[in-house]
This record gives sequence, structure tokens and C-alpha cells, in this order.
Amino acid sequence: MKRISELLDAAAGDALPVVRGIDDSRLGDPTPCAEYDVHALVSHLSQVVVNFTALAARQEAEFGETPDAVIGEWRDRFGERTAALVEAWARPGAQDGTAGSMGFPARTVGHMVLGDLTVHAWDLARATGQEFLPDADVVAELAPAMAAMAPKAREAKMFGEPFPVPEGASPFARVLALTGRDPDWRPDRG
Repeated sequence: MKRISELLDAAAGDALPVVRGIDDSRLGDPTPCAEYDVHALVSHLSQVVVNFTALAARQEAEFGETPDAVIGEWRDRFGERTAALVEAWARPGAQDGTAGSMGFPARTVGHMVLGDLTVHAWDLARATGQEFLPDADVVAELAPAMAAMAPKAREAKMFGEPFPVPEGASPFARVLALTGRDPDWRPDRG
């Protein structure tokens, strides 16, 4: 079983080129997350990374606010933040015990940020016309983890209803569908 930090390192490596590839002219474009345009989703994802870095260190996280992350050298800052996330989850004991005020197992908390980083990188890639193929080990870890989280995530309105996918859909398409996303979403359909 891979450590969460190794999986996050791979997921960050997949997400960073997507974020760096976002042209400023696309910041107002829609994303597969109907409540977010590209600008808002970059800010949301950046805050998720900051919050889950804190949770790895057993510090409090601020989930109520999403500061604007698309200012200054925001692409570089996203890279710095994902590097700090990986480092925080690589520390001894980070994936042991519980993390966060709800007392979830630390590995489950790691799965949450792994899912956000991977799925939102896909959202941003789709919204901005970029290719995105997540690491196979990340997808293999996410598939059962997201399936286990899905019922509670739907109750909390973090996931939509499962999107129907055909037999033979890829493992990542199934992960996306679990969250309520159409794996074939394109901006012209959004």
C-alpha cells in the first residue's frame, strides 16, 4: 500500500501542469462544477490544499472561507502549496490516528484531499481545453475510497447523484461519475 504522500506527490505532479496551463483569458469559463468558474475553482482548490496541509499537521483548518488565490504569481504559489501538502503528509505519523475536528482516520482525510486534487485538476483541464490523465496508482487508490465516501459526501452536498456510465468505462471515468460528474463533459455542453 502506497503512502498518502506518495499518491499526493503523483496527483500534484498531474495537477500542476494543468494549473500552469490556464490562460488568464479562461478564468471566467465554466467548469464541470456548476457552482465554480475557472477562477473560483482555482481559489477553492488552492484553499483545499492549504487546509489539508494543516490537517496533516493536526492543526485547525478554515473551511468557511475561500480567499482569492488568483493574484500575483498564483501558478507558482499553487506549486509551492502542493509541495507543502506532500511534505506535510510525508512526515512520520501524518497518516496515523485521526485528523480534523470530525475525527476521521487520517488516511481517509488524505483520501479526501487526493480526490479533490485529482478530480478538480480534471475539472480545470476540461474547462480550459487541456489533456488530463491521472496517475494509475492514484486512480486505483481513489476508486474504493471515493465509493466509501460517496454516501456521506452526497448527504453533505459535496457529491452529486452518480452519473450513469456505460459498461467498460475507465476506472477514472467511474470515479468522476461517483462524484456526479459527466466524464464526457465539455465546455460547449456546460
